[in-house]
Amino acid sequence: MNSVRRSVLTVLMAVCLCGLFTAVALAQTTYVVQPGDTLYRIALRFGTSVTALQAANNIPNVNLIYVGQVLTIPGSGSAPPVATAVPPINPPAPLPPPISPPTTGATYVVQPGDTLYRIAVRFGVTVQAIAAANNIANTNLIYAGQVLIIPGSGSAPPVATAVPPTNPPAPPPPTGAPPSPTVAPPPSGANLLTNGSFEGGWYHPGNLPELQIPNGWLFEWDEGPTGFGSQPWDVWLRPEVRVLPSSQLPPHEQSQFIFDGNQTVKAFKGNGAISYRLLQDVTLLPGTYRFVANVYPDLVSEYVNGQKVRPSDPTAGEVRFIVGGGGSGWQMVAFGQKNTLTHTFTITQAQTVRLGLGVRGRYALNNNGWFLDAWSLVKIQ
Repeated sequence: MNSVRRSVLTVLMAVCLCGLFTAVALAQTTYVVQPGDTLYRIALRFGTSVTALQAANNIPNVNLIYVGQVLTIPGSGSAPPVATAVPPINPPAPLPPPISPPTTGATYVVQPGDTLYRIAVRFGVTVQAIAAANNIANTNLIYAGQVLIIPGSGSAPPVATAVPPTNPPAPPPPTGAPPSPTVAPPPSGANLLTNGSFEGGWYHPGNLPELQIPNGWLFEWDEGPTGFGSQPWDVWLRPEVRVLPSSQLPPHEQSQFIFDGNQTVKAFKGNGAISYRLLQDVTLLPGTYRFVANVYPDLVSEYVNGQKVRPSDPTAGEVRFIVGGGGSGWQMVAFGQKNTLTHTFTITQAQTVRLGLGVRGRYALNNNGWFLDAWSLVKIQ
């Protein structure tokens, strides 16, 4: 009789354990993406890697997931956190209090993958204006489904099926004669640069492996005496250029060097002075245009205890806008931080214009590095 009881108890214990293991296995199989989540934060939460999550869910772009998406969690050793017991790592920004929109304003519903910068470019307004109109304290934190007031917009919000992409290809250059006056003007707020955020691939000009130039762009550089000194090292050297995805940057540097999307351009030279130009030919109709270029000058004169020491000479790094045969003069930038530069110009007749940014690092620094990202050209009048 005792042996029968022991057998029954053994079976019952096995069934309970099996049910418990099954419940745990099921609990750690999937996870529903919440507002504010990123693959990196989800991987940290479950003790796995971004690469493993990406492979398990066939995600081509690690920066593009959406609220409500069901993810398979590979190799998780514990059940997912319970929402009522564990606070989310990155809770969604609270909805802004009700605001009476201006009579000339419009509203826009944030879509997966949107940023305030892309939305601002699309509507022809500034990031700061949208942030102020919607009480957004952190301009890097918006979420899909959020309803934004677009200040000063005189048209209805764009429709997904009708709005041109953020970086549409530039129109083809003319074949000898300027475009006909009947050519339609570019859509208001459209970025006229091809591959303006440098997400669209790269090529090797002249088969030089040290140069990875974004598709749609031209690259020029100087070699020879700089004119800023007479020492043997006072010569321009050919820089190295890389189109870097976020996966090739340390996590703590990704937000510094990437302004938008998943890639940035790095032009640099160790212990050498550099002077170069990143250019593009764009066909423009008469009007006034705003050219915006984001740069991060990572100039380092020396390293002390692993920390970067920036040059004391503010002219060590300079930039200038190039528009045809004109543009702007050389201007100084803040080293070791993001700089958003703007240049406005007017075209009086239809023509193809070569425009871009000139960059120079005058001295043979320990590191003469420049990160370039999220450039736009928008017709404003």
